[in-house]
Amino acid sequence: MTAAPFTLAQRGMKAPQLTLTERDRRWAGMRAIMEAAGLDAMVVGSFQGRERLESYLIDDFLDSVVVLPRLSPPVLLAFSTSRVSRIHESARRGEDVWVADIRIDGGGAGVARVLAERGLAAGRIGLVGLGPTAPGEMEGLLPLGFWRNLVASAPDAGFVDVTRDFTDFVLLKSAEELALMRHAARVTEEACAAMIAACRPGANEAEVYADILHAIHRRGCGTRYPFLSLQSGPDNIAWGEPRWILRAEPPRILARGDLVQAEIHTQYGGQEAQVQMSVALDPISFEARRCEEVAGKAWRAGLAVVRPGATIADVVRAMETPIAEGGAWAKTPLVHTTTFGATGFTPLGRAQIAGTREGAIEGQARVGVRRGDLVLRPGMCLELEPNACIGTVRVNIGGIVVVTADGFESLNTLATSVHHATW
Repeated sequence: MTAAPFTLAQRGMKAPQLTLTERDRRWAGMRAIMEAAGLDAMVVGSFQGRERLESYLIDDFLDSVVVLPRLSPPVLLAFSTSRVSRIHESARRGEDVWVADIRIDGGGAGVARVLAERGLAAGRIGLVGLGPTAPGEMEGLLPLGFWRNLVASAPDAGFVDVTRDFTDFVLLKSAEELALMRHAARVTEEACAAMIAACRPGANEAEVYADILHAIHRRGCGTRYPFLSLQSGPDNIAWGEPRWILRAEPPRILARGDLVQAEIHTQYGGQEAQVQMSVALDPISFEARRCEEVAGKAWRAGLAVVRPGATIADVVRAMETPIAEGGAWAKTPLVHTTTFGATGFTPLGRAQIAGTREGAIEGQARVGVRRGDLVLRPGMCLELEPNACIGTVRVNIGGIVVVTADGFESLNTLATSVHHATW
């Protein structure tokens, strides 16, 4: 006889959900943006983008487009009946469905039909996605075909880019959203513990990867692109998904002296509790120990300045100091907002890789702080992810930090320092 699976509540972790009050807060915020900009409607689609932007308005992900008029109810345009059947199943289980007007339609012409129906064929329409929406989407994500069909089908409408207004509103988390983030962070802690247990000489990267994802999925959470970055080796400075996920290449076998490092993108209800987890299979090199020390100091330096009124640039400058003093450099950001907004790279210390293969590619990168003037406010969530490199030896740690009224709340423990595995 097979035992029934435990629910989250039985396992002592009740998963929070969003209410219609949260829906109304989000819609009211979007309508306030429209009012201030003199807009009649806002159009938001996912278009396979990383952030799945339409989910913010519907608490769902359907590869859909949402038309949110300023003065009338929203319309959800789904291209597939199967997507809509999923909504019906949630309703049958007693869950709230955020949008009542759901149609099988889509594309630019479908949006134009909705605008005409609502008397907005000649209105001022805000589009989310013309501007930057995520790393790798810095020129926006609206498909050319969608844009062409939209302007051809609504030739009298005026279209305005409201991407930054939208994403800046998303940056400020409500109490309900913070509850989702804390839940995702707790699940991430379990994933980090699973990684520690899986990292041992003789295991391979695929086994570690599977154990991390198992810990996330068994708690009813998912992951967001790039889902799970995992790299290993004594001096592996590469980052991103493991090679065997992307090409026909065998998973690497772990050995003593390795650093096994992961970027875990746990996602729940649209909130991403991203962490950088490092496990050392001792004995590791002197350079790796030095990188560990520098990264730890940078983590603490960043925390010390996180508070309302500080800027992203303030956080970056604080984290740069121990990196420079430790003779290190940083390949990836030191800090970023958890939803698209600001990202802080540092150019310091890169002279040490001049003339190397790594230096050749890094010399082509535009390294700096995006939106360093973004002022921290209570409810914003950051990921502090100090990474310290000496040559091609790299240590990356870090977790989620919530800006509070009087400082910060750190949501993670295991990922904020290197774990030295023992057997």
